[in-house]
Amino acid sequence: MTNIGFNKPYFSGSEIMYIQDAVAQKHISGNGKYTKLCHSFFEKRYGFRKCLLTTSCTDALEMAAILLDLKEGDEVILPSFTFVSTANAFVLRGAKIIFSDSRTNHPAIDEEKIASLITPNTKAIVVVHYAGVACNMDKIMELATEHNLFVIEDAAQAIDSFYTNNEGIKKPLGSVGHLAAFSFHETKNIISGEGGMLVINDPKFIDRAEIIWEKGTNRSAFFRGEVDKYGWVDIGSSFLPSDIIAAFLYAQLERLDYIQTRRKEIWENYFLGLLPLAERGVIQLPQIPEYACNNAHMFYIICKDIDKRTELVDFLKSQNINAVFHYQSLHKSKFYEEKHDNRKLPNCDFFSDTLLRLPFYFELSVEEQDIVINAIKEFFNQQ
Repeated sequence: MTNIGFNKPYFSGSEIMYIQDAVAQKHISGNGKYTKLCHSFFEKRYGFRKCLLTTSCTDALEMAAILLDLKEGDEVILPSFTFVSTANAFVLRGAKIIFSDSRTNHPAIDEEKIASLITPNTKAIVVVHYAGVACNMDKIMELATEHNLFVIEDAAQAIDSFYTNNEGIKKPLGSVGHLAAFSFHETKNIISGEGGMLVINDPKFIDRAEIIWEKGTNRSAFFRGEVDKYGWVDIGSSFLPSDIIAAFLYAQLERLDYIQTRRKEIWENYFLGLLPLAERGVIQLPQIPEYACNNAHMFYIICKDIDKRTELVDFLKSQNINAVFHYQSLHKSKFYEEKHDNRKLPNCDFFSDTLLRLPFYFELSVEEQDIVINAIKEFFNQQ
């Protein structure tokens, strides 16, 4: 019986060649030839003001938190249905996390509930574009402007995804907020094994971001000839990835359109294949708002309750199909439960209990997809 795993990294074929070239450059530490090529790619293709590759999306978020000069007592609003790194980055700076619930029809933050969470201590709103599907950025940016807040886009899953604003202008995710963080972890559309990127859209953060990126020194300015020596001028850390990682990433970026075309085919095949079950009301399928697009980061289904999901996971496992659930509500986590203000976040808890991600990777064949789809149909037809 065929074993269908949840994820399989895609290799374009040029990764090793570019890594060898990076080694031949005799500069395999950070900010070498391929780091610069990656920065240039993102800035030209998506119009990002300034890009800095990092060793992970977690590091990019931590850089964003440092740039905001957060202190103890400051509050940051973010969704409870997200990966722990989204919250950890700001907790590390002493901020208090104010968790927001998900929407009823999508795991992302409920934009309508943010306003009620804003207090005089609120410093920032962090939005997570779950599954690469845009949050309503017009509403969020209007709130931020009204209350003089910063907006950070956790765009870990949102490479090559877009948002259409109220004026009908299509903007890349990661280009709307003051800052944004991307991931190139091996489970993402574009990968470098581990890796991430900070996007700086507000120009006032650019110079300091480079300093934080370079361990708190003005080393980048020195190598551009802007200062005659460099030294320790601020806090920072070693956020730069090796140029070997950047070389791997650049090979992927060259194939971005090819990768995206195939992933969208896989997504559509799942959607159409499982639509009859959704029409029967036994599962829910992903919903894409009119202002958002689908970058085919993942495909998930929503079961009726945690028991049904557990039964389905076990059944698929018996068929050698590895489907996995996702985030657990952070407001209920062992670490933060006592710090939470006891508000109920029912939508977040619902998605924690019912969302199931299906196998999804570039090389997933139509035949393998059909096996997954038919297994899910068989499970629900037996009910």
